Amino acid sequence: MTNVAVQAGALDVGSQANRSALGRAVSAVTSRLVIIVPYLWLLVFFLIPFIIVFKISLSQTAIAMPPYTPVMGLGDGISGLFNQLRELGIDNYIWLTEDPLYFNAYVSSVVIAGISTFLALLVGFPIAYGMARAPATIRPTLLMLVILPFWTSFLIRVYAWIGILKPEGLLNQFLLATGVIDEPLVILNTHAAIFIGIVYSYLPFMILPLYSTLEKMDFSLIEAAQDLGCTPIGAFWKITFPLALPGVVAGCMLVFIPAVGEFVIPDLLGGSQTLMIGKTLWNEFFANRDWPVSSAVAVILLLLLVVPIMIFQSAQARAQEQGR
Repeated sequence: MTNVAVQAGALDVGSQANRSALGRAVSAVTSRLVIIVPYLWLLVFFLIPFIIVFKISLSQTAIAMPPYTPVMGLGDGISGLFNQLRELGIDNYIWLTEDPLYFNAYVSSVVIAGISTFLALLVGFPIAYGMARAPATIRPTLLMLVILPFWTSFLIRVYAWIGILKPEGLLNQFLLATGVIDEPLVILNTHAAIFIGIVYSYLPFMILPLYSTLEKMDFSLIEAAQDLGCTPIGAFWKITFPLALPGVVAGCMLVFIPAVGEFVIPDLLGGSQTLMIGKTLWNEFFANRDWPVSSAVAVILLLLLVVPIMIFQSAQARAQEQGR
């Protein structure tokens, strides 16, 4: 009986060890799958489309369908594919450096997006701060109100601003009725209208990361600073803003990146004279049907946005490592 019990105990210990090893193996596979899925997503929806666009940017314009040459294919075999690769060149990128239109469009887009991001931060920070300090019972309602505009089509909301900002629109009618102005303001088809449209459209992207950061902040730190003689403004710059900096950075990126390539808002609210890279890209792609040049414009725009972000993230990682 004793030997049987010992053998049974040994079998039980062995089965537990096997189950433990199996559990560790399953956990390792699961963790790898969790890591692989985002990389597969980036590969399919970012890297492969980028490679296709980059290849088109090295091609030449042609009156055909598709409107560029060469069109890669294996019909002529490997040697034919290598011959097609030799036809690729950087002529389109050289053309972008020779025409000041594209440089001015890039600069104008960055300036407009930067000003719009700053204005969105000025408007969004007080809103996010008020939401974070609001009673916990009404915070879900406030979050819903922030997200509520997304329930309506983006295009319809931009068109609505045309009715508000035009000379005979609601804003001018209200200002004239209240006696604030004597003649209608010219807001539509100006940069001011673009700023209004971008700030309105992307304001939730600024508020949500700010609110997520501020909600976790210990507000007793502000009370302690004020008890020690710090002014409210001083407490804001020494405590609140540094603690909210991750949300500020995230919100600014979420607003700035899409604003640089924005097309609909400048086209509808800024008018035909507005120079932004999104409109220039659209004109090259659809009006001029110059796919290689438009692809080169898109590649440079992507690099202008991705490279600074990668440098910033690398600097942040090094700073964190040094802090440890």
